[in-house]
Amino acid sequence: MPFRADILTLYPEMFPGPLGISLAGEALRTGLWSLQAHQIREHGIGRHRTVDDSPAGGGAGMVLRCDVLAAAIDAAVPAEDTRPRLLMSPRGRRLDQAYVRELVAGEGVVIVCGRFEGVDERVIEGRGLTEVSVGDYVLSGGEMAALVLLDACVRLIPGVMGKEASGTDESFENGLLEYPQYTRPREWEGRGLPEALLSGDHARIARWRREQAELITRERRPDLLSPSPLGGEGGPAKPGRMREGR
Repeated sequence: MPFRADILTLYPEMFPGPLGISLAGEALRTGLWSLQAHQIREHGIGRHRTVDDSPAGGGAGMVLRCDVLAAAIDAAVPAEDTRPRLLMSPRGRRLDQAYVRELVAGEGVVIVCGRFEGVDERVIEGRGLTEVSVGDYVLSGGEMAALVLLDACVRLIPGVMGKEASGTDESFENGLLEYPQYTRPREWEGRGLPEALLSGDHARIARWRREQAELITRERRPDLLSPSPLGGEGGPAKPGRMREGR
């Protein structure tokens, strides 16, 4: 069964957006995955289809109503649908490659895109939403974050990428950042290619790439390296052990 994505949003016109072009777009057109965006406002209250209200207890901004959002979810997703229900939120678990692979292994995702100051906590609990964050920053809404999550997932669907190795030799796949990449020309502005890459020795090339990946990870993301039993740095952390945060 193809990977299915249902998006609940106040701006369905934002989808598929960039996911409608390049490899993801071709895969969408050929049925390797599917995407449907649902308008939350269709379930709004009254003549003006109101979807939000002021925060209980006072405060700035507006909050998405629990009854409106629950009605939108119930209309878009059958109760027996077992796909993960995600809410893009800066306070959620951090999206990492291990979680992406976990999502791709299933039948797809249901993604709720929040707006305003957030959504009523009761609908998060009542509809079993899992909050997911794409980073420690604040966006205008969950739509851009949803596009990031979907792009990370879609590229791993079998048949989407040209070469399977392209998906396994990249940053975070083995707990390390990716090694440097080079191509032609052999010389550019006085800069040559690393000697190891010109050797034709596949073992030497693999060793050089591993060393470079470990060096870059140690310099730029030491949090990805697991501590050794003696208290120093050890090997790369397994993807499932990568740090989670907001």
